[in-house]
Amino acid sequence: MNEYMKIAIEEAKKTKKDIPVGAVIVKGSDIVARFHNKKEEDKDITSHAEILALRESARIMGDWRLEDCDMYVTLEPCPMCGWAILQSRVKNLYFGSYNSQYGAFSSSIDLTKISNTKTNIYGGIMEKECDKLIDKFFENIRN
Repeated sequence: MNEYMKIAIEEAKKTKKDIPVGAVIVKGSDIVARFHNKKEEDKDITSHAEILALRESARIMGDWRLEDCDMYVTLEPCPMCGWAILQSRVKNLYFGSYNSQYGAFSSSIDLTKISNTKTNIYGGIMEKECDKLIDKFFENIRN
């Protein structure tokens, strides 16, 4: 599990102007897709790491249903990404940092309460390492 979160953290470090978030989708032991936030770079509100990884995985696998896949994300997904993850039927979602302002899986709201999907949600995976990425980003903005 930590192996793939480490890859998500490395992906998050590639983020240029956005909050550093990385997402990795895995099927079995194979990485299907990995992305980082690109909203500012793409000038596209939907260019969150999770959405980009879901799109690429669906393209590669030839199906939007990702039932046999796991997703690793450095930050608890927002409601837009959270709903897309649930609808994609990802088997397991693992996230690092909790997102008290926009978190869609317990911190702010819990989308699982209004969904009948069976995605398993696990938070706090390598949380300290993921928190450091976000803390450093906001420190740099303040300075």
